[in-house]
Amino acid sequence: MTTTDSSSRVILPLPGNEAFARQLAVAGRWELGELETRRFPDGESYVRIAAEVADKSVVLVQTLAQPDPGFLSLVFAADAARDLGARDVILVAPYLAYMRQDRRFHPGEAITSRSFARLVSSSFDRLVTVDPHLHRYPALSALYTVPADTLHAAPLLADWITGEVERPLVIGPDEESEQWVAAIAQRIGAPHAVLRKIRHGDRNVEVALSDLSAWRDRQPVLVDDIASSGRTLIEAARQLPQQGFALPVVAVVHAIFAEDAYPQLAQLCSRIVSTDAVRHQSNAIALAPLIAQALATDTEAATSLVRHRRPPEPLDDIDPTTGADSFTATSTL
Repeated sequence: MTTTDSSSRVILPLPGNEAFARQLAVAGRWELGELETRRFPDGESYVRIAAEVADKSVVLVQTLAQPDPGFLSLVFAADAARDLGARDVILVAPYLAYMRQDRRFHPGEAITSRSFARLVSSSFDRLVTVDPHLHRYPALSALYTVPADTLHAAPLLADWITGEVERPLVIGPDEESEQWVAAIAQRIGAPHAVLRKIRHGDRNVEVALSDLSAWRDRQPVLVDDIASSGRTLIEAARQLPQQGFALPVVAVVHAIFAEDAYPQLAQLCSRIVSTDAVRHQSNAIALAPLIAQALATDTEAATSLVRHRRPPEPLDDIDPTTGADSFTATSTL
């Protein structure tokens, strides 16, 4: 285990990540620097580092939800830090984008997970992220050529449930989440169950609840790593009261909540909470202490808390049996 001198590290937030970067700097007792960005009249990006970075470890903070508009500024900032003499340049991306397209489903498709990994690996010396959407890849090291730390928020979800929910019943989104959900439930001494899910497309999900009547006196808590379209959570929340349960609590790591997913789900739940990996009104669980500890000590998290959609499988160039929806196999919830 190694440690880092707090005086030799500077935290730089990309636009929209200032609050998270501030919390990270406080948690690690590191310097918080400033990054100036703006657009030239022709749309090109201007980037200026307003901090002394020579001989320091520079940490750029940018959650990569909606990554396209700001990615060039992120790369420019990394290059500028290196040109200005930074000892190394680290990317802290609490949410990591471009993980869903992990194979070529139709002829000619870009396998964007690989392309994005090459771009990030060429610009940074290290990547730190939380609960990436691993599906066919066994680990980020299968994609990224720089050290890539995968941190896990499951213990933080468990601790929040312990402090906020009486007599919880922890419910996972599908059978593939069994190990992940069981780890959360075991940490808090609660029973758990998982749904049976058939995904017909990004917004068409069939959910089946087994008989949970033995735990009807408990508060259901739906947990997941990513709430994207939210359809699985919405369908589960609709069905639970039909078995006599109270309105569920929902706790997720990444609050994407595309389109109208959040207001639809909110009508069916007593409370929705998330980590602050993605800025959202549901944020209630801070990740900065977890990430600060990883940056300071380089410790590995327990592999039992990795949320795999299914066991990793070999990559084929093209799957000719896949239907029109190219994300059927890898869509988030």
